[in-house]
Amino acid sequence: MKTRVTSLDMATLAAGYHAGWYTPGDVMDAIYSRSASLPLRNEWITRLPREQLEPWLDNLVDRSPDELPLYGIPFAIKDNIDLAGVATTAACPDYSYIPEISAFVVQKLLDAGAIPVGKTNLDQFATGLVGTRSPYGVCRNSFDADYISGGSSAGSAVAVATGQVSFSLGTDTAGSGRVPAAFNNLVGIKPTRGLLSTSGVVPACRSLDCVSVFALTAADACRVLKVCSTFDGDDAFARSLPMDVPSFSSRRFRFGVPRKQQQEFFGNADAEALFDQAVQRMCDLGGEVVDIDFEPFLEASRLLYEGPWLSERYVAIEEFIEQHPDALYPVTRDIISQGRDLSAVDAFKAQYRLMECRRYSENLLQNVDLVLTPTAGTIFTVEQVEQQPVRRNSELGYYTNFMNLLDLAAVAVPAGFQQNGLPFGVTLFSRSFADSALISLADRLQRAVGLSLGATTAFLPQSTGDLPCAATDGTMALAVCGAHLSGLPLNGQLTERGAWLMECTRTSPHYRLYALAGGPPLRPGLVCEPEGASIEVELWAVPRAALGDLLALIPAPLGLGKLELVDGRVVTGFICEPRGVLGARDITAWGGWRAWLASDEI
Repeated sequence: MKTRVTSLDMATLAAGYHAGWYTPGDVMDAIYSRSASLPLRNEWITRLPREQLEPWLDNLVDRSPDELPLYGIPFAIKDNIDLAGVATTAACPDYSYIPEISAFVVQKLLDAGAIPVGKTNLDQFATGLVGTRSPYGVCRNSFDADYISGGSSAGSAVAVATGQVSFSLGTDTAGSGRVPAAFNNLVGIKPTRGLLSTSGVVPACRSLDCVSVFALTAADACRVLKVCSTFDGDDAFARSLPMDVPSFSSRRFRFGVPRKQQQEFFGNADAEALFDQAVQRMCDLGGEVVDIDFEPFLEASRLLYEGPWLSERYVAIEEFIEQHPDALYPVTRDIISQGRDLSAVDAFKAQYRLMECRRYSENLLQNVDLVLTPTAGTIFTVEQVEQQPVRRNSELGYYTNFMNLLDLAAVAVPAGFQQNGLPFGVTLFSRSFADSALISLADRLQRAVGLSLGATTAFLPQSTGDLPCAATDGTMALAVCGAHLSGLPLNGQLTERGAWLMECTRTSPHYRLYALAGGPPLRPGLVCEPEGASIEVELWAVPRAALGDLLALIPAPLGLGKLELVDGRVVTGFICEPRGVLGARDITAWGGWRAWLASDEI
């Protein structure tokens, strides 16, 4: 007997596939049935007919969820990103073309077993943060149709929030992957520039554009990011993951917050109160708050729409806009056309000022691990935006416009609901390539807030401690169980070598933990024994180039070997030779090094 599909989060879908409760075809049938009953919100430009999904479904017949990381996971694609054989419009019918191949990131998702459901609505040519600038109709909020969805990745967010797909691809130049996430109670990842290929993406500002990810949970977004973040040698703006990936502990961290007088909520008292709650919640999670001067970030924001980057938007569609000016949405044409008259002198002056702002942000992030802001200070009705389209759009970009100019990574996270029933979200941002550390903290924050998923009635699945931010190219997962744990005396041996915390988990129940003689610092000994227990560990991503240097610091009887985790994975980790625990104290009963340190029996 088939089981009803209750939620499209990946953990729930994977559990159903493994148990045989339903097949990918059953999931697609449920999605299409559900979509037929939803009110019109103009989230789709091209929604594929159910029968058109069969080739992708057929590819899964002889495969299993264990083979493919996104087996049977439905997703949507912003309609400025190519899907082979399906029109790309960028929300401009006269611009439409049918690509022969899919965008690089789309193909990675297809290869991983994901199923494309359709192409989503957007602010034309990805110019806007509102979702109203489209000839395919105003994209409306998933909670209240009188309000905007946010843009430009409008339909991508609404499709996820309303339970029509598990995740979606958007793009983000000035906030388009974050503002719609906040307005629709989703997680939105704006990755480091170049981490995801933009091959097969219609450019807005090519030097700044990022492919973004909307998902119901931080864990789901992380899984998608891992699949997509493969270096694309054909993309001139692609970047390889460096060996010294920035990291910080999601349990002990310092976070910056704009000074109170620099916070802007545009009269929205509910949003202000919810942000204050988010700051306190971050402190409860182990954070230390630091007031920062936000003005240099605001200065960088002004450069985006008052400086020469408007010219880059013009260059992206120069031939088309010159030949078909009337094909553009009026406000879009007016904005992009301003870039025609800016000079090289303007460009260099702006670059000089930008570098000053960038130096400030680099110096700031030497003293804090990340910065917390509202994703947007308020939300507007469709009518309010139509009355003042440029002003309202600018206000929505107050906390977002500077990110790509300053080469920062960011994650938008749900943070509560206003009294009018609309969601509010916050953004965590840090230096480039700190994506995984941000997502790990975002996962903890999302679980602490404890909201439903999107606009559905489903809730977060129970945490297994297995956030799928596995080690990326150039790193290796390393399990630590003692003095190398975050915040403990030898953790610096990891962070100084560019390692970052991926997840907190446990071993399989076949280990014993010992407190070895000697110190300081006190050191544990982890030994595999059939009659053991499950022991708390942290999984760190360590640059492979640093492993030899780290190994040289490990004294006998300790070393590196293979550990089995509670979920069956086998990873490299700290172990102890059996002879080393002779005369040592067995502390297995505490279940982990931290618990023993906190006891009165040291």
